[in-house]
Amino acid sequence: MGFQYILFDLDGTLTDPATGITNSIMYSLNKYGIKVNDRSELYSFIGPPLQKSFEKFYGFSEEEAKKAVEYYREYYRDKGIFENKVYDGIRELLQLLKERKRTIILATSKPELYAKQILEHFQLSSYFDFIAGSELDGRRVNKDEVICYALNGCNIYDLSKVIMIGDREYDVFGAHKQGIKSIGVLYGYGDRNELENAGADYILETVADLINFFLNDTPLPSEEV
Repeated sequence: MGFQYILFDLDGTLTDPATGITNSIMYSLNKYGIKVNDRSELYSFIGPPLQKSFEKFYGFSEEEAKKAVEYYREYYRDKGIFENKVYDGIRELLQLLKERKRTIILATSKPELYAKQILEHFQLSSYFDFIAGSELDGRRVNKDEVICYALNGCNIYDLSKVIMIGDREYDVFGAHKQGIKSIGVLYGYGDRNELENAGADYILETVADLINFFLNDTPLPSEEV
């Protein structure tokens, strides 16, 4: 092992965004006369690109889905973005990695602008060496594209030193498409079956398990040979 470059997904991995995302989706669907009584029905939207989710789960055309994303952002950019919370233990994990001189990178399909605002709001920005996200116009939305952008942006060439951490199959698929290993976490919005079927290299249940993983994997610089 000995991973030097640690890539993190955002939603469902660093923060629990369920309230803000589902409120934003319900706001958007309401524009189409669609009512949702149980917000848990919308948890499948957390992780994948939004436009694809509107097309997949509600049968929207490409144009309808693009408009639905615009409606979503009307609510999200002012309110939903901060209806969010950092998972317990995440700050300790990031501090551990920082102490061990690891390069910490965010790799999210969320627009990069929003991702930066969230990290700033929750005072997590200082831990990150690079923030990679999508563009508001829909470019660079697939996870493998985001990871490629991050690797290039950080001039990373030894892929054996890189690992991606996320809670959904898209994180695993994106990592493997770019030739890096992956950790699937179970405290987010994917389940073990999804992550196993995607071929995650490691599956961990809790943030505490992540901390233990990197305690074993990343010695202090003074301990390195």
